Amino acid sequence: MKKFLLLSFIGILLSCSGVKKTQEALNSGNYMGAINKAIVNIAENKTKKSNQTYIVLLEEGFQKHAERELQHIKFLKKDGNPANYEEIYNAYNNLKTIQERIKPLLPLYIQEENRKAQFNFKNYDDNIIASKLNLSEYLYDRANSLITNATYKSDYRTAYNELNYLQQLNPNFKDVTAKIEEAYQKGLDYVLVEMNNNTDMVIPRRLEDELLNLNTYGLNNQWTEYHTNEIKDRVYDYLMELSFENINISPEQISEKQISKEKQIKDGYTFVEDSNGNVVSDSLGNSVKVDKFKTVRCDFYQFTQFKSAEVRGVVNFIDLKKQQKINQYPLSSQFVFEHIYANYSGDKRALDNNLTALLQRARVPFPSNEQMVYDAGEDLKNNLKNILNRQSFN
Repeated sequence: MKKFLLLSFIGILLSCSGVKKTQEALNSGNYMGAINKAIVNIAENKTKKSNQTYIVLLEEGFQKHAERELQHIKFLKKDGNPANYEEIYNAYNNLKTIQERIKPLLPLYIQEENRKAQFNFKNYDDNIIASKLNLSEYLYDRANSLITNATYKSDYRTAYNELNYLQQLNPNFKDVTAKIEEAYQKGLDYVLVEMNNNTDMVIPRRLEDELLNLNTYGLNNQWTEYHTNEIKDRVYDYLMELSFENINISPEQISEKQISKEKQIKDGYTFVEDSNGNVVSDSLGNSVKVDKFKTVRCDFYQFTQFKSAEVRGVVNFIDLKKQQKINQYPLSSQFVFEHIYANYSGDKRALDNNLTALLQRARVPFPSNEQMVYDAGEDLKNNLKNILNRQSFN
C-alpha cells in the first residue's frame, strides 16, 4: 500500500511538473513547444483526469499559434519580397501539419466547463499550392540567373543545390532536370592527369594502369572529375602531374649465418645391476632399465636472400588558367624481398624445431627489377588515394 501511494505521489509530481513546463512555454510565446508537450500527453490517455489541463493548454496554444502565424504570413505577403516565398510556404505547411496531428485526438472534452475543446480548423491546401508555385518560380528564376550570369564555378554549384531543392519540392517542374545536369557539368572542376617518368628505369605498364585507374580509389569529391585521357575540346581547369623522380633497387644479396648446436638425446637403455653383477628386478619381477643418452652435434647454415626497391615521386597540382602550381605532395614507397632457407651437416636431431622448419625451404629466384617496382607500387596507390581524397580546388 505504501509503495502504491509513493508511486502515485511521484506520478502527481511528474504530471504537475509537465503541466508547469507546458504552461511556461505557452506564456513565453513558445506555442509550438506547448502544443507538442500537450499532444504527447493527451495521446497517451486523453480521458485521464490529470490530462485535462493539457487539453485546455492545447486549445489555447493552437489558437494563439494560428493567429500569430497568419498575421506573420500577411505581413510577409504585404512586404512583397520574393525571398519570403519559402517562409510563407513553410508556415502554411506548419499550420496544416499541426491540424493533422490534433485531428486523431478529437473529440476532446473539458469536464470542468462541460464542453468540447474548440479548434478552428481551416483548409490551407489552396494556400500551400499557391505558395509552392510562387516558391518554385522564384527558385527556378534565381537558379537560372546564376547559370546564365555565372562568374565562378561556385555560382553553378549554388544553382545546382537550388535546383535539387526545387526538384524535391516540386518534381519535374519545367525543365529542372535538364537544368540540374547543366549546372552540375558547368560546376565541375576538370582535372587532366599526366604521368611522367624522370628516372632511368622502366615503370611496369600494369603499375601505370593501376595508378591511373582512378575509379578504384573511391573518390568522394562531388565537384572534381579526373581524366587520364584528354577529351578533345574539353577545357581543363587543373593538371595533376604524377612524376616518378627516383627508383633505387639494391643488388641481390645472400647472407649466411652458421649456428652450431649440441644436444643430449636418448639412445637406448641398459639394465640396472647390483654389486654382484646381477640384473635388479622391481616388485613385480620386471628387470629395471635406465635410459642411455648420447651427445649429438649439428652445424646449421642459414641463408637470407635480400633485395629492396625504393620508389620516390611527387604529385603536383597546377592551375591551368593561372599557370601556377597550387599544391605539391611527396610520394614514396618501399618494398623488401626477403627469403630465408637453410641446410645442415651433422645430426639434425640436435636442432630446435624452429630451425628444422627452415630446412624445408630452398633457394628461390630473386624477383626481377620490374616486379620489385610493381610491388612497391602497392603503397603508392594507397598514398595517391589519400592525396586525391584530401585535395580541394576551392
